[in-house]
Amino acid sequence: MKNITKSIIALFAVVALSCSVEDVQDRPVIEGVDAPVLTAPTAGAAYILKPENATAQAERFTWKSANFGGDVQVDYVVEMDTKGNDFKTPKEIGSSLPSQNQVSVSVASINGAALSLKAIPFTPGEFQVRVKATAGALAPMYSNIVGIVVTPYTTESPKLWIPGGYQSASGYGSDWTQSSAAILAADGYGKTAFEGYVYFENAQDGTVDGQGFKFSTQTNWDGTNYGTGGAGLISVTGGNFSTASGYYKMEVDTEKLTYKATKLAWGIVGNATPGGWSTDTPMTYDKATKKWTVTAVLTTQAAPDNGLKFRANNNWDYNFGDTGADGKLEAGGTNIGTTAGTYLITLDLSNPRAYTYTMVKI
Repeated sequence: MKNITKSIIALFAVVALSCSVEDVQDRPVIEGVDAPVLTAPTAGAAYILKPENATAQAERFTWKSANFGGDVQVDYVVEMDTKGNDFKTPKEIGSSLPSQNQVSVSVASINGAALSLKAIPFTPGEFQVRVKATAGALAPMYSNIVGIVVTPYTTESPKLWIPGGYQSASGYGSDWTQSSAAILAADGYGKTAFEGYVYFENAQDGTVDGQGFKFSTQTNWDGTNYGTGGAGLISVTGGNFSTASGYYKMEVDTEKLTYKATKLAWGIVGNATPGGWSTDTPMTYDKATKKWTVTAVLTTQAAPDNGLKFRANNNWDYNFGDTGADGKLEAGGTNIGTTAGTYLITLDLSNPRAYTYTMVKI
């Protein structure tokens, strides 16, 4: 019995020795050998992206497979980054099925990556793409880098910022800082007619160092910056604009290179208000909230024939109503119906082309 036991132990020892030495030596070593090779697109490929093609294929990316030195599952993703950024902040624009070496990338995917990489809509920008290959916990391998040109789009309305020496005193953060400046918005993506409202606490003389203002297409000085081009005009080479103090509606067209500033003082008017339809009840502007307010006693009046509207300068050139009674204002819109009582009425024109109001009974 002892001999049998000894024989069994010896057998297990031999098996264990075989597994721990010879088998390990015979196993294939899994490690990166050959990186993938990106074969499409080719260098210089250009993509002019359009929103109506968002779901369509922009490009079919193809590559030669990576070799990790063994029979393993390889996963691939296509990365994109700004030219010169060395893929420090790459965006993934597509991924293939395991161990496949192609992927269809949509217009929306490339567009979203370009915008997140701070591309300027409707302007060609230089980018780079590559393929990243991974196999389990092994270190990833990267393909060759290919340069492409992308012209992205946006469905958001373009904006203009108004940096200037007026900002600190007028409630818009630090002087000459686009990120906190008043904003104008276009009437749709790709459009060039901008409007919005801005308050100047003090007069600004554009010929004096530190005073005046400009229009900027970005929240820094890297975009296009417009100064005065003469009466009613803008120019990329012009000096700072000047203005008297007050609250203004700004209208700028960057295609026609035109500019208009209209000084306005807002009030409420209508047969529900103290002044009826002939005299505005003036509102007061608060530079901290960037809103106009008035406390007024209103009577009961039913829209659309009666009620009230917001009106500037005691005439009908600039007025807002509420078509749809949804709290959103439209130029020349429907009268706002009222019920009797004392109200705190607020007019908010600080978000260009998204003007609103509230009426709170007190």
